[in-house]
Amino acid sequence: MTRRGNLPVEVNSFVGRAAELDEIAKLLDRTRLLTLRGAGGVGKTRLALQAALLLRDDHPDGVWVAELSTETDGDRLAGTVAGAFGLHEATGRPVLDSLVDFLSGRRLLLVLDACDHLVGPCADVVTALLAGAPDIQIMVTSRQELGVPQEVVLAVEPFPVPPPEAADLAGYDVMSLFLDRATAVAPGLRTDERAMMAVARLCRRLDGMPLAIELAASHMRGLSATQLADQFENRFGPSSGGAGQLLRLTLGAATAWSHDLCTPAERLLWARLSVFAGTFGADSARGVCEDERLPGVPAVLDALVAKSVVTRAGDRYRMLDTIRDYGRERLDELGETNPMISRHRDHYLSTAMRMSTRWFGPDQLEWADWAYAELRDIRAALDRCLDSGDPRAGLELAGALRVLWCHLGLVREGRRYLDRALAAAPGPDRTRSRPLWVAAHLAIVQGDMPLARSRAEEALESARRHGDTEAEAEAHLRLAGTALLAGDLQDAMTCVLRGARRLRRVRKDAHAVLLLPLLLAVIATFDGDLDEAVRILRATRRRCEEIGELCQRAMGDYVLSLTLYSRGEIAEASAAARASLEVKWRLRDTVGSVLAIGQLARMAVAEGDGHRAAWLLGAARRIWITFGLSGQGVDSVFELREPAANRAAALIGEAAYARAFEEGAAAHYDAAVAYALGH
Repeated sequence: MTRRGNLPVEVNSFVGRAAELDEIAKLLDRTRLLTLRGAGGVGKTRLALQAALLLRDDHPDGVWVAELSTETDGDRLAGTVAGAFGLHEATGRPVLDSLVDFLSGRRLLLVLDACDHLVGPCADVVTALLAGAPDIQIMVTSRQELGVPQEVVLAVEPFPVPPPEAADLAGYDVMSLFLDRATAVAPGLRTDERAMMAVARLCRRLDGMPLAIELAASHMRGLSATQLADQFENRFGPSSGGAGQLLRLTLGAATAWSHDLCTPAERLLWARLSVFAGTFGADSARGVCEDERLPGVPAVLDALVAKSVVTRAGDRYRMLDTIRDYGRERLDELGETNPMISRHRDHYLSTAMRMSTRWFGPDQLEWADWAYAELRDIRAALDRCLDSGDPRAGLELAGALRVLWCHLGLVREGRRYLDRALAAAPGPDRTRSRPLWVAAHLAIVQGDMPLARSRAEEALESARRHGDTEAEAEAHLRLAGTALLAGDLQDAMTCVLRGARRLRRVRKDAHAVLLLPLLLAVIATFDGDLDEAVRILRATRRRCEEIGELCQRAMGDYVLSLTLYSRGEIAEASAAARASLEVKWRLRDTVGSVLAIGQLARMAVAEGDGHRAAWLLGAARRIWITFGLSGQGVDSVFELREPAANRAAALIGEAAYARAFEEGAAAHYDAAVAYALGH
């Protein structure tokens, strides 16, 4: 593995907890599963991340973090964990099996953050990972233990607070935390004895809870420590109650107090932002939350960041669970929960439609980044539609996301959502036409030809019934795909021409210009007319370069590599395969990437480099198995690996081949791609 983890960059300093960090290091010397258990807001996540950072050198394959707080579906938990490693579901293979296979043989530390709302599913995933990957360690943060046999639990408590009679206040971590955060918003903060006594009083009232301390410190601008402490006590009075109740009341009081100190616009945005399931961008916040009652959302969002209600990392924003939960309660009190859920859905539907319409152009990388960054909220919007009795909206959204499913690698997930939505919204309806042909496309990629043909034929019938010429064209093109994979080139050509005539009536953009020649080139390649295929592909590539299109260009480069190889033009075929891989990997298209790596292995054999060929075949095979790609239509058509493997073994011998193959199989995907590209 060349990547050594995905630890987030923290936006402020880590304060205190030296004893806990030392204890974590000692415990991980003797256990493979450590759970940091503590109340919400006590600082479990920051402690785990700091410990992971300090222990990074002890784990050759790095430290990796899977943030689980916004995942609500236990069945999808393994996929969320896999996503931390850059894995995603591609076909019918259980993602947990792929994850175990990927982690087997790795020496790394995995942090599972916020497991308390899915304790059972987390326990199942952890048990499978520990059994199948014997060299990994797992650190969990949760409000309760998982209850699995190997688990060691470390209780995380609030910071100790100075008693009223304490003379040496500087020795308390809680004081350091408050001062660190307060001086960030009020650089001229007074730190004389009277001010420090007030800070100590406030820290005692907040029971040393780190999140409560940070919320309080964020309001120091324009106030003295004494004024801040007095305001809090005047609002909530002295503390009382048992320890467990006290912690809950303390955090709730601090959150409510912070809410009180916000402006009306800030309070409204706080409530509305709670509709987001994951991180969000400023454009999404504005698109979902802004209206005549709440204009100027970016400025209000910045104010919430300054008050520690929202945290910012780069150009993304998020709310901590406690803060989000409080916002949801306020949203419900305002009677806006259902309207905001609808606006959230409409925002992602309209943006997905724009992505679909504008995909074949110069902004594909930006659209890909948007789709992956917003994936949790895209899923939330789909799930809310399908779970709350609005299947037509869910069907429309699932179809609109065809770029995500068809071009960005989320084949299995797309098929699952489309199958679910189509089943939930049966009967003749114009809304079904697009989802049906998208489902047909995914079935082709997965090698399920009977379903692909059935979906395409139903899409064709639906499109004709409702006068949807574009969907009719797309259905014909998917029927062409099924015919091509069945070896019926004449039927494939007939379907392509039918689709072409209809698509050109309604689409004047690059979609029709680029897709149709590519299909014709594939048919020509299969038919043995290599010169015609090369001519079409090179002309199409020039057109792609003119408009800045990457996705179709990369697919064309892969087909061009196959064709040039068949003509004996090895150097040119290698260059085309590398060009395809470079783009497909940037788009996170696993299917396209692994096909290109396999093709580069063939080039290595042709050039007499058996070691490189074996290494690439090992890397390709590992990716193929890990992502569950075996049995796909593309796999059955372009089954080129076995001849390459035999020739590579003949070049360097069986033993050397096996060693190189295993080296490639052990590499992380980034390393495999870098090697394939010659970097």
